[in-house]
Amino acid sequence: MRGPNTLRIVVALVAALAAMQAKAGTYPDRPVKIVLPFGPGGVADVSSRIIADKLRERLGQRFVIENMPGAGGISAAKAVLSAPPDGYTLGLVTNGTAITAALFNRLPFDPTADFEMISTLGTFDLVFAVDATSPYKTLADFVTAAKASPGKLNIGTVNVGGTQNLGAELFKSAAGIDVQIVPFRNSPDIMVGLLRNDVQMMVDFPAALKGQVDDRKLRLLATSGPKRSPSMPNLVTVAEGGVNGYEVTSWNGLFAPHGTPSAIVALINATLTEVLARSDVKQQLLELGIEAQPSSPEQLMVLFKADVKKWGDVIVSAGIEKK
Repeated sequence: MRGPNTLRIVVALVAALAAMQAKAGTYPDRPVKIVLPFGPGGVADVSSRIIADKLRERLGQRFVIENMPGAGGISAAKAVLSAPPDGYTLGLVTNGTAITAALFNRLPFDPTADFEMISTLGTFDLVFAVDATSPYKTLADFVTAAKASPGKLNIGTVNVGGTQNLGAELFKSAAGIDVQIVPFRNSPDIMVGLLRNDVQMMVDFPAALKGQVDDRKLRLLATSGPKRSPSMPNLVTVAEGGVNGYEVTSWNGLFAPHGTPSAIVALINATLTEVLARSDVKQQLLELGIEAQPSSPEQLMVLFKADVKKWGDVIVSAGIEKK
């Protein structure tokens, strides 16, 4: 049952949205495109479609997902930035975009100047997993074994320079261990390597491992966030597992081309805040391992810049060659 405070918040949100829609004029009066730097079927795609559908319900126009996968999300970002700044072409910005900004010496755009940030959509963590028959029952077991046998243990990830890969590199540095980070083409290939004992641990997103975890072929040791994930409340964080100061939080959000009218940005931001507060949306995202999390445009830009700095330092420390 809703209490008086909840009702006041809802009433205030509805009033604010009405005022912002008035300022934004007739927007939107035609479908809005959201460009994703990922292919269909993944967590980013599924979660974006959930949110797009709720935006349609609230604003009365379709929000259409366009998948445009490509290295570093560069082609997707270029497509958004080449569109008129009128609110009808939006893009998905992620911590992966921040990694791209840190990894590439030169980009055909400057995210900090060319992106009109709107809001974060949600946050999600990496998980650390071993074969279910592994002798490592906890993350501390793995760290102890790695320190006892320098250079003998391997950690599998996908894509050099990806969040999973850099998350493993940061773990290696923070734990003070000598291990080899082994890149694979995709998550299923890592699992094969793990089951063959070619690698002794893997780092990936929860959704990629769910089937194998449910079948009890893999065992989760830890999650990468600053606190336990609501979707995995019994799983310790890496910091709780003994690696103090370790934290990797992935996130996604929406941006528009620079120069998009502030009234339209404010309207989308306020609508997202309302949508992401809905219990059904929270639950749908939580089932994907995502914690719904709106923000102000300013908070999203601060987060983006902080991640560019953080991952830039990891790239240098890991000796990864910039592109």
